Amino acid sequence: MKKIAVFTSGGDAPGMNACIRAVVRTGIYHQIEVMGILNGYEGMIDNAFVSMNEKSVSNIIQRGGTILKTARSQRFLQPEGRKKAIENLKAHQIEGIVAIGGDGTFRGALALSEQCHIPVIGCPGTIDNDLVGTDFTIGYDTAINTVIEAVDKIRDTAESHNRLFVVEVMGRDAGLIALRSGIGAGAEAILIPELKSDMNEMLDKLEKGRKDKSSKIILVAEGDESGGAYKVMDAIKQKFGSTYDIRVSVLGHIQRGGSPSCIERVNASRMGHAAVKALLQGRSNVMVGIINGCITHTPFEKAVKHIVEIKADLKELAEILSI
Repeated sequence: MKKIAVFTSGGDAPGMNACIRAVVRTGIYHQIEVMGILNGYEGMIDNAFVSMNEKSVSNIIQRGGTILKTARSQRFLQPEGRKKAIENLKAHQIEGIVAIGGDGTFRGALALSEQCHIPVIGCPGTIDNDLVGTDFTIGYDTAINTVIEAVDKIRDTAESHNRLFVVEVMGRDAGLIALRSGIGAGAEAILIPELKSDMNEMLDKLEKGRKDKSSKIILVAEGDESGGAYKVMDAIKQKFGSTYDIRVSVLGHIQRGGSPSCIERVNASRMGHAAVKALLQGRSNVMVGIINGCITHTPFEKAVKHIVEIKADLKELAEILSI
């Protein structure tokens, strides 16, 4: 293998730059030319290829976001768009691809493989941690630490005013950000898409819970069936009237940004390095992951399936610690 390409796609995630850096430097170590594709699949269609070397990825390991930029491509969903992308890949003599992204990125890679035979290896870059085949995705650790830091500050205000805060975090399809950060921040209740009865449980918990708490934090994943933080606030007001002084805080896109944590940088570097090795080993259409500290390879067909069940021990832990 003489020449490979790397790109980022979908939502940005802290640690993507560390992964890009590892791909480029591992490629160079093995005397492989590495090209970056700007703006994901959109750049693949638009022929936005750039040559990369050691200097291209210097001083980026600590930066959030992605130096290669990212986008969601509607054109790539069409056979004509993929045909143009393949023409550009062949024109640049690309023999292997490392795709850094999430569910949509890997579905795109599967669609690409149906029209050409260029091997693709995926690295799981998504803050939601909702891919099968890895304990933690790139971006998740940093995102939950960002939430923890924000909620800790919100609790200071909540305690000063004896308020109840409903905090909404990202998680359109998965609630793992809310679940783990809720446990870490000591939330009184956590509402996530995977637990369908959690709204009634939350109201019941407020009714039976200690009334002398100086602050209460409820964490809501944006995709929860309750409808989000403002809907939760309305439900609490409807049931309890003026019993609680309620405020809402929607954290939004701050969860995507910021410098990646140390473990994030290490994991992303391991995955980028392993992705290039997987190409050299002749693998294709698999996602590199880390399970129990070991590098794993999961077929895209399995990796793209979202996690729909929450571990029982985490749910029990959240229930017990919220007393």
